[in-house]
Amino acid sequence: MSVAKIPKSKKRSFSSFKYSEAFKQLGIEHLHLWELSITAIPPSSFLQQHFERLKQFDLQSSEESKKLIIDAILLEAILSFPKLKVWKGANLESNELQGAADYLISEDKAYLDIPFVCIVEAKRDDFYQGLAQCLVEMQVCQWKNREEGKDIDILGIVTNGEGWKYYKLNKQNMVYETPLYAISDMAIVLGGLHHIFQECEKNLDL
Repeated sequence: MSVAKIPKSKKRSFSSFKYSEAFKQLGIEHLHLWELSITAIPPSSFLQQHFERLKQFDLQSSEESKKLIIDAILLEAILSFPKLKVWKGANLESNELQGAADYLISEDKAYLDIPFVCIVEAKRDDFYQGLAQCLVEMQVCQWKNREEGKDIDILGIVTNGEGWKYYKLNKQNMVYETPLYAISDMAIVLGGLHHIFQECEKNLDL
């Protein structure tokens, strides 16, 4: 039995979801603690120099300014994973939801294609709103993958550039959340991203 498609104009946007609504959308009531086994990875001299140069930019007043930090850290971490590609502002939609993901990670191709393996949601400081959007975007990634016969865990990241939290939506519809990692300990943030991207690459082959 086919699922009736909702007209695009009536599809709900990711940004309209409040924290509690996102939980209800996924049919969950709690997040489960996710304790990563992180190996600290010191930042390269290139990243350190880049952050020195960024001091001449405003890095606090908006989400766009925060993305200067996020871009630099994601680039540093993903260089070790040549199978992955980051898409910024990628459009996503399911049969009932639509919107643009701040960052969407998929297989390295010249075009955006499933499997979608990770969502990154950038928020100035509102982690609750960032998580709400991340959750529904992860669900849409899962839906898109399943439509093409690819049933894998979806990873997620919510960050304001200075604090980073990592998430996993598994095939049993359970969502796991790590503690907050701060860039004051950049080696741990990079180690956490290394763990996430490692899982992403493994999921490409499932």
